[in-house]
Amino acid sequence: MPYALLSASDKSDLDVIGGALASAGYTLLSTGGTARVLRELGLTVVEVSDHTGAPEMMDGRVKTLHPRVHGGILGDRVRHAEEAREQQIPWIDVVVANLYPFEAVTAAGAGLDEAIEAIDIGGPTMVRAAAKIHRHVVVVVDPGDYGRVAEALATGGIDAALRRELAVKAFRHTARYDAVIAGWLADEAGLSATFPESLVLGLERIGPLRYGENPHQGAAFYADADRSGRSLARLVQHQGKELSFNNLADLDSAVRIVFEHEGSAAVVVKHMNPCGCATDPDPASAFLAALAGDPVSAYGGIIAFNRPVDEATVAAIRGSRTFFEVLVAPGFTPGALERLASREKLRVISLPGSWGSERPRGRDARRVQGGWLLQDWDLDAPVGWEIATVREPSGAEAHALRFAWATARGIRSNAIAIAQITAGGASLNGVGAGQMSRVDSVRIAVSKATCDPAGGVLASDAFFPFPDGVEVAAEAGIRAIIQPGGSIRDAAVVEAADAAGIAMVFTGTRHFRH
Repeated sequence: MPYALLSASDKSDLDVIGGALASAGYTLLSTGGTARVLRELGLTVVEVSDHTGAPEMMDGRVKTLHPRVHGGILGDRVRHAEEAREQQIPWIDVVVANLYPFEAVTAAGAGLDEAIEAIDIGGPTMVRAAAKIHRHVVVVVDPGDYGRVAEALATGGIDAALRRELAVKAFRHTARYDAVIAGWLADEAGLSATFPESLVLGLERIGPLRYGENPHQGAAFYADADRSGRSLARLVQHQGKELSFNNLADLDSAVRIVFEHEGSAAVVVKHMNPCGCATDPDPASAFLAALAGDPVSAYGGIIAFNRPVDEATVAAIRGSRTFFEVLVAPGFTPGALERLASREKLRVISLPGSWGSERPRGRDARRVQGGWLLQDWDLDAPVGWEIATVREPSGAEAHALRFAWATARGIRSNAIAIAQITAGGASLNGVGAGQMSRVDSVRIAVSKATCDPAGGVLASDAFFPFPDGVEVAAEAGIRAIIQPGGSIRDAAVVEAADAAGIAMVFTGTRHFRH
């Protein structure tokens, strides 16, 4: 009679797989809680300790680590048949196993000792052994596959294609498990600040996406194992169609920008760049000022707030008569959600209320052909305030410069942001993004200004390599500029600013966002 070994941390649907295996004539081997559940289901179970003749020991750490278990899984059914008979090792042809819930334990705030106890050893060993010899052994790690396996058992057996698919899933399962443990231990030991010689990303698929940036590209959303910080996997969708690849990319840019601002802010993002951004104590007024930054480009964009949205803000959004794809904020009043419900196509997304005080975990990463580029997140960079020109910025200009600098960090480089003071704060009034030449970005920002930029301020994410960008800004009436400085032609750039009566501030920090 063939044997099947079941050892599942996740006890869901054991009736499906256990019943199917018993009906197919398998002797069920199991341990601990899994054995108890199977017996409660009315199934006959042989304890692994009875099968091996060795008791569980060391607080259950050693129970399946025995030759009669691993020999029964790993042995080649032809080459090792005689040896198995001599050692009285019966073959184990099915392994159903999933692992101790390390993620759940650590997510609940476990300390080191408790986390160590949640590291499974026997489970991954069995899973890897079964996956290695999947021509002879069926390995099942996902309760979602129990139904498929049960159906196959009832209709003639499990074919080679399904065996291979299950083995691939098993190796991915253990690889991710190890990656999650290594990541948590590195964080706990303070080793995450280093760039290790090798790195495995323990990602979990949140779900498939309809397509990628374009309809001919397949796509899916994967999340980091650690979602304790800023993670798009923590978003809550209240209404609207499923989020697309482009929605998620734009949403990420939107929340990066809006949470750069300490005061109440709103941003409208299109193609990962802000077409409008504003601060105002009243979120509705912040939205209207952001929309005014580029009302034409705002069509089909994403609105993000860094404060909860109330009914008055929803009224302002509806009154704008502009179509938006996504609305995201750290919370909505019940009345706001009720008023939004009639806009069925609008995706309404809540961020965790703690988002503003949290940080993204891990590292910023970008896929390139053949590998990954990893870097630290662009956070907490020191911002200097060196006045490089004869004229100092006024108090109002200094306020607008800080707003423009914070907004420029979220614009694709070469990035230029023109801003102005408003009654309630500051607002964006022209963006130049993604250009090969910085002076062209300045020209575009000036041309995109929806109101006269004269008297406004300008932020540049990197230094001006030539005076020409400052000269274009001066022609538009810009009165103050903030930029990192550091060009070999800084003196000529400052001279151009002085000649135009422009106040210029150096921050000493660059913010490329390619």
